[in-house]
Amino acid sequence: MDSGYISAFMGLAGVTIGGFTSFSTTYLTQRAQLRERNLELERHRRDKLFGDFIGEASRLYGDALSHQQDDISGLVQLYALVANMRLVASPPVVSAAELAMDLIIETYLAPNRTLHDLQGAVRKGEINFLREFAEACRDDLVSL
Repeated sequence: MDSGYISAFMGLAGVTIGGFTSFSTTYLTQRAQLRERNLELERHRRDKLFGDFIGEASRLYGDALSHQQDDISGLVQLYALVANMRLVASPPVVSAAELAMDLIIETYLAPNRTLHDLQGAVRKGEINFLREFAEACRDDLVSL
C-alpha cells in the first residue's frame, strides 16, 4: 500500500473519531441539561401541589374547629388535591395527606371548640396536624 493512502486513511479516521466525540459530548451535555430542567419543573409542580394542599387543609381545619357539620362539599377540593398527589408523589406523602384529611373530618364531626379549648390544644401541640405531611413532602422533594 502507498504511504499516501495510509496517511489519508488515518486523517479520515481521525476526523471521524473527532466528529463522533464532539457529537457524543454535545448529546450527553444536552441530555443532562434537559433532565435537570425536567427535574426542576417536577420539583416546582410538586411544591405547588403540596402548598395548595397545606393552604386548603389549614382553611378547612380552622373551619372545622368552630363549625360542627355533616356537609362534606368543602372537602371536595382537598380530596382532589390528594388524588393529584397519588399521581406524582411518593406513598408516604399520600398517606400523610390522607391522615390529615381524616383528622379534618373527625374535627368537623366533633363538638365545636371554644377559644379556651384552642389555647390548651396549642400548648399541647395538637394544632400542628400537618407536621407529618410537611416532613414527608420535604423528603419527597429532596429525593428528586
